[in-house]
Amino acid sequence: MSQTADAPLPEGCTTRPLTRDDLEAAFHVYSSAQLEDSGVIAVERADLEADWSRPSMRMDLDTAGVFRDDRLVGAAEVGRRGSRAEAAVHPHARDRGVGSWLAAWTEARSAALGVTSVGQTVPRGSAGQRLLEGRGYGLSHTWWVLELPPGAEIADRPLPEGYSLRTAASDADRIAVHDVIETAFGEWSDRTGETYDEWAAGVVRRPGFEPWNLRVVTYGDAVVGACFTLVDERGCGFVDQVAVAGEHRRRGLAQVLLADGFRNAREHGAVTSELSTDSRTGALDLYRRVGMRVAATWVHLVRRHSPVSR
Repeated sequence: MSQTADAPLPEGCTTRPLTRDDLEAAFHVYSSAQLEDSGVIAVERADLEADWSRPSMRMDLDTAGVFRDDRLVGAAEVGRRGSRAEAAVHPHARDRGVGSWLAAWTEARSAALGVTSVGQTVPRGSAGQRLLEGRGYGLSHTWWVLELPPGAEIADRPLPEGYSLRTAASDADRIAVHDVIETAFGEWSDRTGETYDEWAAGVVRRPGFEPWNLRVVTYGDAVVGACFTLVDERGCGFVDQVAVAGEHRRRGLAQVLLADGFRNAREHGAVTSELSTDSRTGALDLYRRVGMRVAATWVHLVRRHSPVSR
C-alpha cells in the first residue's frame, strides 16, 4: 500500500488503512481541509461514524490514511461500491504529494471494485478541484449549499386535500421512506443506489438519530414524501434528504416537508438551516421560493477508468 502506479508515497510518510480508533484524527483532517478550502466545516463526526458503519464498508480495503511522525495528515475512503470517494489533506501537509497519492489510491481501489468511474465532490475553486482536474477529472454536476438565514420567516404551507404529515414512527414507515427516496433519486442515471441497510446507516441508525428527524407525507396509508432533518454540531439545521413520489409532485408537498423540517430544527435549537442540492435535480428555484439563498458552491468531478482484470 506504500505506493500507487503514478504517485509514490512522499518521503517520510507511512500509510495504512484507517480504523475506528482513527475517527477523531480523521475528523480533524477532513474538517481542517474544509475550513481551509470553503471557510465552513460541513462534516461531522457522526458522518464518519455512519459511513464507516455501512454494511458495504470494508475499513481494511476501502480506507487509507497517510501518516507523518505517527500523525494522520491525509485520509481517504471509497464508497458506494466504488463510485464515490472522499479524500482530504491537512492544510499543513499540502504541496508534498500526499493529495496525489490519495487520489491515485482512490482511483485504484475504485477500479478494483469493477466500476467504470470514480467521483469526488470538492469546493469550487479549491486545491482539491485543481488537483483532480489535473488528473483528468471532468465536471459531472454542481452542488449548491443553501441557507435559510437566522430569523427568516417560515411560511405555513398547507397540505392538499387527502394528505397528512407525521413522524415516520414504524419500521414499515422507514422502509417506505427508503423506497420513495431511492425511486426519486434513482431517476438520475449516474447515481449508485443504496440498499435499506446502507441507507439506514446514515439516517435512522446514524448516531444521535431522534424520531422527529424523519417526517413523512402520506396519502391514505401510503408514504408519498419524506424529509430527513437533523441539527448538526454547529447548531445548524440540515435537511439531508427530501423526496416526493413522482405521481404526487407539483402539489406543493416538497415545500410542506421543507417548511416542517426547518420549523422542527428551530424547535430543537437551530438558528439557521441548510440543505444541499445539485444541478441534476432542477430544484434550486424551489428552495429559493421558501426563502433560501446560496451559501457555497461545490463541484462533483468524475474520472473514468477501465475495470481491472479479474
